[in-house]
Amino acid sequence: MTATPLPLAQSSQDAQGGACCAPIARQPLSEGDAAELAVLLKAAADPVRLRLLSMIGSHAGGEACVCDLTDAFDLTAPTISHHLKVLRTAGLIDGERRGTWVYYRIIPEAVNKLGALFTPLSEPVSA
Repeated sequence: MTATPLPLAQSSQDAQGGACCAPIARQPLSEGDAAELAVLLKAAADPVRLRLLSMIGSHAGGEACVCDLTDAFDLTAPTISHHLKVLRTAGLIDGERRGTWVYYRIIPEAVNKLGALFTPLSEPVSA
């Protein structure tokens, strides 16, 4: 009988999208992690982009057609396209062209990095 190695259980950080980011109150971020997270935060720190991210993530099937997104705003189609491009460049969403329309979906790993950054502490920080 041969032994089969069992996979190691993931830590809660790994399960949330990677070990790059401990909550900011638990340990200092490295320079690289801070730069990576700043790109994500900057992209999400706009009311229109935050709404777009929410609309895409909460849409049935986990993806939304650009045609479903533009009517929700009092903005021109090129402005919505710009905001979607910022989110896509930051790595928060991805898109796929189907015929004339582009369908967008959230990239869970990137959004989880943001969530993990602000995860409440379960134990008080010792000074």
